[in-house]
Amino acid sequence: MILNFFNQFSIPYTLGIPLIILALLFPLTIWFTTNRLIQNRYSTIQSSLILNTTKQMMLPINNAGHKWTSTLMTLMLMLMLFNTLGLLPYTFTPTTQLSMNMALAIPTWLMTVLTGLRNQPTTSLGHLLPEGTPTPLIPMLIIIETVSLLIRPIALGVRLTANLTAGHLLIQLTSTAVLVLANTMTVTASMTLIILILLTCLEMAVALIQAYVFILLLTLYLQENI
Repeated sequence: MILNFFNQFSIPYTLGIPLIILALLFPLTIWFTTNRLIQNRYSTIQSSLILNTTKQMMLPINNAGHKWTSTLMTLMLMLMLFNTLGLLPYTFTPTTQLSMNMALAIPTWLMTVLTGLRNQPTTSLGHLLPEGTPTPLIPMLIIIETVSLLIRPIALGVRLTANLTAGHLLIQLTSTAVLVLANTMTVTASMTLIILILLTCLEMAVALIQAYVFILLLTLYLQENI
């Protein structure tokens, strides 16, 4: 039973074909089969949401960092797609895999660090030693700040993995309780079903918020190095 709860984090296969590939190709089919020049209510709302989100996300960054807007927005939309993908039947959430999240976190974090070392190496290295530090504490603070700098990509990847994994496990446990109680305790099963629906809505919100938080932290790291 315990192993079955974690089977949802494995890639489902049908006829030897991983279904995640078909799920990831589905947005492309919509893109190529839709005339992007025709504006409708859906595309207008979508453009407005993306524009407002971009303004809010790039607000703490000065003009020099605005050239990263398209890269960060593309990454955020991709994370939103991956995070919400597991809420569909016969799919799984790619971002519940720590390896994938670290593959996204480490290069993007390294991008911010290398940008700072290239544009303003003195200021970037100066973050390792706060101004006014007593001389005896300098070696210890440099080690602490270096560790805190290196742990940033780990925090990005683990935060995203832990939040999505915990939410999916909670939904799995609640849905199992609904199936078990359906034949014996109908009233309790109905109340649990309502809780399950609310948890699903909450997980949808968490999936979108975690993608936004991931990019927001990257923008803060980028601001420190620009």
